[in-house]
Amino acid sequence: MLAALEALRGEPDIAYFDIAVTDVDADPLLLAKYDELVPVLVDREGRELCHYFLDVAKVREYLASLNSI
Repeated sequence: MLAALEALRGEPDIAYFDIAVTDVDADPLLLAKYDELVPVLVDREGRELCHYFLDVAKVREYLASLNSI
């Protein structure tokens, strides 16, 4: 998922974004919340965008929406 997400950087109409990788297994609260959903992609507000595989269309739509803010 990380490589596919990184490939989105620099695409036209995509807002710049940082990626923070967190070890879900190292945090009991995250493990309880996401356990079987790893890998999971959440936005800076903690809203889940996708899990298991990168939903490229959903992430593009989300990142493009950041440009309109």
